[in-house]
Amino acid sequence: MSQAKEGDTVRINYTGTLNNGDQFDSSEGRDPLEFVVGSGQIIKGLDAAIAGMAVGEKKVVNVPCADAYGAHNPEARQAIPRSEIPDNIPLEQGTRLQMQTPQGQVVPVVVAEVTETEVTLDANHPLAGQDLNFAIEIVGIDAA
Repeated sequence: MSQAKEGDTVRINYTGTLNNGDQFDSSEGRDPLEFVVGSGQIIKGLDAAIAGMAVGEKKVVNVPCADAYGAHNPEARQAIPRSEIPDNIPLEQGTRLQMQTPQGQVVPVVVAEVTETEVTLDANHPLAGQDLNFAIEIVGIDAA
């Protein structure tokens, strides 16, 4: 039976949970996640856990935040004068928005705080600073 190695295309079923048991993602009810091992298409810690697994094999992997979405970066929070945000943009705390950098890159942000004069936007990934757990099963391997 072949084992997944760098360059192979694999398909996995997975469930992702936080250390407190809360589920943040799952392939249940969807097609398996397909990616090329070692290509950087998925988080580093999960990608590394796939190598050596065979079709039908299951395991649970703990991925520390450094190998997932990194530590929460305080510099990724930015306060913007409320007057600079158009009136039609919803500003409730937790609202997901998109900003555009001067170079044209789209950056997802979350409204972190709203005062009368400022809106604080957070560009950290929602799972930044979190260790992640994945229950995975390899359901297909296409050799490179």
